[in-house]
Amino acid sequence: MLTIAFSTLRTRVMSFAGTFLALSLGAALIAAMGQVLATTAGSPERGPQRYASAPVVVVPDGRLKVEGRLGETSAPLAEPRGLPESLTGRFPGAVEDRVFAARLAGGPAAVGRPWSASRVAPQRLLRGDAPAGAQEIVVGGGARVGSRVRVVTAEGAKPYTVVGVTSAPGAVFFSDAEAARLSPRVDALALWLPAQEVRAAVGSAARVLTGQDRALVDPTREDDEEARDNANTIVGIAAGFALFIAVFVVSSTFAFAAARRRREFALLRSVGATPGQVRGMLYGEAAIVALPAAVPGAVAGPFLTGPILDWLAGLGMAPDWLVPSTAVWPSAVACATGVVVALSGVAFAAGRAGRVRPAEAMREVAVERRAMTWGRWAVGATVAGTALVSMALTAVSGPAEATNNKSFVPIVMLLVVGAGILAPALVRPLTRLPAALLGGLRGAGGTLVPAAAAASPRQTAAVAAPVLIAVGLAAALLGGAAMTDATKAAVQAAPVRADYLVLPTGSAGLDRELVEHLRALPGVDVAVTAPTSVYTLEGGAVLVQRPAEAVDPARLPAVLDAPLTAGSFSDLGDDGIIVSGTAWKTRLGATVKVWRADGSETSLKVVGVLGDGAQADSYLTQAHARSAPATTAYVKLRPGTSPATARAALERAVSGHNARAVTKADWKAETGEQRDSASRLGLLVVLGIILAYAAIALVNTSLMAASGRAAERGALRLLGATRGQVLRYAAGEALLVVAIGVVLAAGVAAVGLAGLWASLRQLAEPIAVGLPWPPVVAVAGGCALLGVLASIGPAMRWPR
Repeated sequence: MLTIAFSTLRTRVMSFAGTFLALSLGAALIAAMGQVLATTAGSPERGPQRYASAPVVVVPDGRLKVEGRLGETSAPLAEPRGLPESLTGRFPGAVEDRVFAARLAGGPAAVGRPWSASRVAPQRLLRGDAPAGAQEIVVGGGARVGSRVRVVTAEGAKPYTVVGVTSAPGAVFFSDAEAARLSPRVDALALWLPAQEVRAAVGSAARVLTGQDRALVDPTREDDEEARDNANTIVGIAAGFALFIAVFVVSSTFAFAAARRRREFALLRSVGATPGQVRGMLYGEAAIVALPAAVPGAVAGPFLTGPILDWLAGLGMAPDWLVPSTAVWPSAVACATGVVVALSGVAFAAGRAGRVRPAEAMREVAVERRAMTWGRWAVGATVAGTALVSMALTAVSGPAEATNNKSFVPIVMLLVVGAGILAPALVRPLTRLPAALLGGLRGAGGTLVPAAAAASPRQTAAVAAPVLIAVGLAAALLGGAAMTDATKAAVQAAPVRADYLVLPTGSAGLDRELVEHLRALPGVDVAVTAPTSVYTLEGGAVLVQRPAEAVDPARLPAVLDAPLTAGSFSDLGDDGIIVSGTAWKTRLGATVKVWRADGSETSLKVVGVLGDGAQADSYLTQAHARSAPATTAYVKLRPGTSPATARAALERAVSGHNARAVTKADWKAETGEQRDSASRLGLLVVLGIILAYAAIALVNTSLMAASGRAAERGALRLLGATRGQVLRYAAGEALLVVAIGVVLAAGVAAVGLAGLWASLRQLAEPIAVGLPWPPVVAVAGGCALLGVLASIGPAMRWPR
């Protein structure tokens, strides 16, 4: 049967060209994605940056360690704690480094440090002199020597004179005395002593870092780790979709080809071939196509690693210093996966081919008598039913899960697969409307086009399947992302009573001087929140970090509607805490033992319990915030206060403090746009893969369908049809098939978005169901263009 398989491949090159391209593209993508994963997981750590010139660095232990009933348990501290005073004076000649919030008003992001710390990293003074007085600074950019600038620190905005410019970007250097005044905490000691001597002197009071470990305290480390995680997530999702679409495309192509070859299979059965031999022939064809397709794709894939990493780095979703991996396993896995995908994709077609009876296909006419088998009905109904049941369960039992793409995307994929399997049963009903509309047109084309599509529902469904994939997933995924982001923004904004919000323009938070100015404004109520953390010992064994908000309990209720099910903010003092009943699993009046963000231990009384929809996991007074800065100021207008007057006062207050005042409506819109921008990045990667596969499948199935219509078009020529009429007939049929695919895609998107809406409406105010029409229309138009070109190409080769 392998000899016959080779022979059939030689005579059906066009039939398998799309399968070859799909497998090759899939292998290339899997190899490239695997290489990216190998790079992000195995790339050497970035070398030390902040303390590159200091061989030994002493830093505080950044972990909270607690003895539980099963031994020691630990967690990273949310707020840094400085080195103990017993260490700071122990090493003569050591550089005491302090790192604190400091940024030029309106300037680039930066941190403040003492000038003595300028020698712990390779940098030099480009112009000017070192700071000597309390009002002198050296900057890494954003100002010139001699200029008078305002510098915003945690205490407020003060004028300083720029006396020098250094090559260190993102730093504002103060005199050592001024830095110590602004930030008394010592964050690190940089030493030029033997490491063993330092370790012996420090003991367990702090950590001693040498070599690569010095990079652990670099400011970019957390961002780098987050970027690595983002890259891994996007690549993993893209690889999963590549596998899913590859199997779908290959299986639909082989099923289409097998359906067109029933007479061939019947002939083989009539000359003695067993069902197993017929199935073996199809598996042999798949293997013969898969290996030559997978090998070049697996070899070429790793060459895409560099461009993919550069693209992700440009989007801020991967570190820009990663070195592409040279591992071999991604190519090997991609090659093996390509063969497995081909064999998996042909399984259904091989099963059907093995059931063909010797005389069955010989009696068949051009019109398909059965659009669907009972087995196909069962599989399609099961897949679609699973998607519908999943949507119903989410809406009933866990609507919050609907905001997670990990739950919504699989449902959409099941809907697409179910619609693709059931499509032949829907083709004839879908062609009735076009038949009614076109039947009155002049000429026979209006009758022939829908009749031809209805006469071969399985073929029509096979050609429409790529359109279903491309348009359906584009509409459902992009529309679902927009709805989910809008819901999250609405949930976040719902409890806010404030008319305005004051937000920092960077990551340093709001300075204390600005907060006092805001509180002193007439005609408004102002409450600020500072994010912090507390730690609890769960089950007496595991230390758990819990997010918390440090607030002024007397001011907060006026600007924020926290959903309390028990207790009151008026009872919240320095010895109390308000917690989420669901997350904390405690009751009103209970006493909980917690550790603050800096590791200090205390016991607090539960004076309030939060219900569902709360913005925070817990609330504390600002006495527990320690060094955490305020990040949001809520401003509520009192009755009779003019909005214009209040807005002008807010603008004056925030001027020069690296902060901005926005209305609640603008803040809600910005929050939604930020989420939408972030979620679209991953979806665009996925949709790019989907569209590439869909284009290959659409062209391939259209060419296969068109080449099989040679006799039909020849008959049209014999009946007097001109060349132009034949081409218009071919184009009309292609457009009708694409339209059927678009209708099926619209149904899938409508069902998926309706199920998502049913869940989201329980979380927030009614969410409008909107489609991103420009990209969806563009995808549909591209499918129509490809379908027409692939259909009229073979028709143009018919003799005149």
